Amino acid sequence: MQLIEFRIQNYRSIDDSGPVKVSKLTALLGRNESGKTNLLRALQSLNPAEGSDTLNKNKDFPRHRRLEEWVDSMLVVTSTWELSDTDRASLAAIWTRGKSVAKVTIERRYGGQKIAKFSDISDIEFDQKEVKSKIQKIVPTVKGLATNLAEETRASLENAVDDFKISLEPNDNHLAWAKKAKEACSTLRQAIAAANCEPTETQDTYIENLEDIASGIIDDVEGKKKAQSWVIGRMPIFMFLDEYPELSGRQNVSEYLERKSQEKSTKADWNFSKMCKVAGIKPEELQELLNEEDHETRNQLANRASAVITKEIRRLWKDRSLKVRFDTDANYINTFISDPNTTYEVEINFDERSRGFQWFFSFYITFAADTDGGKAAGAILLLDEPGLYLHAKSQRDLLRHLEEDFDNQILYTTHSPFMVPMQNLDSIRTVNISEEDGTIVSNDPSGDSRTLFPLQAALGYDLSQSLFVGPNNLVVEGVTDFWVLSSISDYLSDNGKTGLSRDITITPAGGAQKVPYMVALLSSEELNVLVLLDREKDTLMTRKDLVGNKIIRDQNIIFVAEAFGDSVPKEADIEDLLDPDVYANLVQESYADELEGVKISPNDKIPRIARRFAKAFEEVGLEFHKTRPLRLFLTKMRDAPNDILTPEVSDRFSALNAKINDRMKKISKTNV
Repeated sequence: MQLIEFRIQNYRSIDDSGPVKVSKLTALLGRNESGKTNLLRALQSLNPAEGSDTLNKNKDFPRHRRLEEWVDSMLVVTSTWELSDTDRASLAAIWTRGKSVAKVTIERRYGGQKIAKFSDISDIEFDQKEVKSKIQKIVPTVKGLATNLAEETRASLENAVDDFKISLEPNDNHLAWAKKAKEACSTLRQAIAAANCEPTETQDTYIENLEDIASGIIDDVEGKKKAQSWVIGRMPIFMFLDEYPELSGRQNVSEYLERKSQEKSTKADWNFSKMCKVAGIKPEELQELLNEEDHETRNQLANRASAVITKEIRRLWKDRSLKVRFDTDANYINTFISDPNTTYEVEINFDERSRGFQWFFSFYITFAADTDGGKAAGAILLLDEPGLYLHAKSQRDLLRHLEEDFDNQILYTTHSPFMVPMQNLDSIRTVNISEEDGTIVSNDPSGDSRTLFPLQAALGYDLSQSLFVGPNNLVVEGVTDFWVLSSISDYLSDNGKTGLSRDITITPAGGAQKVPYMVALLSSEELNVLVLLDREKDTLMTRKDLVGNKIIRDQNIIFVAEAFGDSVPKEADIEDLLDPDVYANLVQESYADELEGVKISPNDKIPRIARRFAKAFEEVGLEFHKTRPLRLFLTKMRDAPNDILTPEVSDRFSALNAKINDRMKKISKTNV
């Protein structure tokens, strides 16, 4: 089972978070006190690693609401899960109708009730005409058996037949019908037997058919209950971490083993045992070797464990190439850290290392043990501000560690620019809070400047890291131009068509007004610069400013509309190079919730397609963000590019890429 969406309601700062989409790695971005931690805490309550989690109405119900509103059955978490093929096969074995289920919803309420709901299930097979037909064939033939019976016996059998007919009259409550039908069939059989009548084989078959229909419905209901219990039991546990685990650099093994035997282990003891698991050493064996005075074997085991941990820490901790050494000192194991690249390789006890390194080391130890056959194997990890004490570069290393070294789904909160997953921007969710609405989550980057600052800073940092990598820079207006150009270029290149030259760096300026500043910055570094502009009134003014102020020459400017060849439209954005029907479908799908039951009518006379939809949304009281359909476009380019790139669109982009490549070559030669 994979979590694909959740929604939190009626919890602390959250009245209704709205649906939050979940990927393998999901970043919840927001400023302090916006409710990020509350989201994770509430989600954890769905299936916490520690077992059942009791919610307290005084503590957990939103404080700005009256307690009289609270009821035990109030929703807290609604989660949507996608079932794997294995899950679906197991579900079908429990419940026949479950074979069509691909997604399941699991709710958690204040009282602790968990309810599983299925979508995409077929209806119970119940043909009312067939049932009525069988009743009509049974009733007269059984009454016919009563014709020659004594009056009292005949009356009794006829009454039983009449009751049977009434009880089996079909209705929409299939379960209630099935229970009455099964009992009525049994009663009719008893009445026939009591009258010493012998039903025909056909009559008996019809009664059996009705009993089978009723049993099938009753069994389906029981099967559904079992399926619901199975799904809830199958749900992964949620592990929440908000502080780095306590781990001591000097551990008394003898005392540790004694506390363990008395079931009095501390948190530090638990984490020491995890470190031993990861390092491949057994405290009991070390203590036994000490008692036997076999110091050589003991040291060899400690040395091997040191090499194992050192190898992994060097792979993960890119800040400095450190060395870990476990030193056996009588009853103690000391963990020393040294930097072998310094002039003097000084060993320092783990307890005396920086708080950032202690966090990273403890985090690695804990989760390496828990996810490899431990309690976090298959769990969903909820990390609150991970790497808070780490240097910016080390935060990047931690993010890479989360992306590459875990099979688990991970949701984490952050307000650090260096924990923003730049390679997977569609996994970012922004968390905002207001007095009116409480904590709300957006699946698109939105919010006030403080909420978006980490994303803006991350984009700026990422941009600054790539600006001066290559000599040839294609400046585009915004990040959406970058998304479309880079993704389609890669696809075309991979399929033998014309993509952008590999030595061209695409640089988004952040809007047409900022293009001159970006061009001036790059030109001052004596780099080759080509500008790609949309064709509309504002960008024509931008071109005039660039050329008129001698920031750049006219040959260094290309318009998107040039992709159309000889039939250049008067106005065109990057979206206009896509197939209009494909773009319309992207809008409909990305705004499916908002557009449910709402009809929009884009005006074809408006020249640019994005503006058409913006106007159409405005007319029905909705707000349109052009990033939203293009984020979906990125996903579809990854999963099914042939569905959205028609041959005509591929030709347009190939033509545009060819113009850009050719123009960049000319600029490069001119600047040599």
